[in-house]
Amino acid sequence: MNIWQLQEAKARFSELVERTLRNGAQIVTRRGKKVAVILPYEEYRRLTAPHSSLAQFLLESPLAGSELLIERDKSLPREVDLQP
Repeated sequence: MNIWQLQEAKARFSELVERTLRNGAQIVTRRGKKVAVILPYEEYRRLTAPHSSLAQFLLESPLAGSELLIERDKSLPREVDLQP
């Protein structure tokens, strides 16, 4: 079970935490509506971590400094006939 009614989640909180750690995210409902999600802490950190820019990602890539040359294809695009 990964959906818990609020009253059940409160009464069995330790079990809720254990299932979260073992099985991943658990959903809590109140009056039949999904109102909260309980996540393992590492998953929360991954989701809320600041995202770096593409440039920063490339600079930190294992390929940085590998002298890999990537050149743009300079040939002209092909002709396309758009007439029906």
